[in-house]
Amino acid sequence: MDHLKILENAFYFLALLNPASKVLFLATYDPPLKNRQVFTLAWKSSLAAWGMLVVFTLAGKFILSEIFRVDIYSLKITGGLVLFLIGWTAVNEGRFYQKREHDMREDFTTLSIVPLAAPLIAGPGTITIAISFSSEYGSSACLLALTIALAVNFAFMLFSLPINRLLQYLHLTGPLIRITGLIVAAVAVQMILSGAAEWLRSF
Repeated sequence: MDHLKILENAFYFLALLNPASKVLFLATYDPPLKNRQVFTLAWKSSLAAWGMLVVFTLAGKFILSEIFRVDIYSLKITGGLVLFLIGWTAVNEGRFYQKREHDMREDFTTLSIVPLAAPLIAGPGTITIAISFSSEYGSSACLLALTIALAVNFAFMLFSLPINRLLQYLHLTGPLIRITGLIVAAVAVQMILSGAAEWLRSF
């Protein structure tokens, strides 16, 4: 098992997980969250997302190819397009999600699943790469990289309130969102190009 490659893949997963979006979601929730509520949302959403991504890592290729008859390159292109829209929204509007009144719930179990676990954590990008990396590097290496990335993301979520206060004090919230959005959009374009290259090689 190549430990360096696992670490590289963990960083790649972390870029797709985009901890900044989770920090801002929790820090700007209305009504404001307490530390205990942030902890509850963080561990429930992280555990639910981990479970979803484990399923896709272990059985995603089978589900796609045998049940839905979808090739990996199609998922890469589609996931890349969806991820690009998320990144573009962050660059253009300075936010990763649309804040709607009916999404402001008091049911934290529901909120931890939607939208936190999916699609903010287990989104199109992470699902696509989980399936792709599992095929390329093996399920064990992929799961280890994924677990490391989710643990780091969980830590960011736990400290989302003080992190947001620090960013606001330094006036870095807006620039950070746009820079992160640019990185997410670039990763999305790379996914699309990779999927397109695999499609061309299939002929």
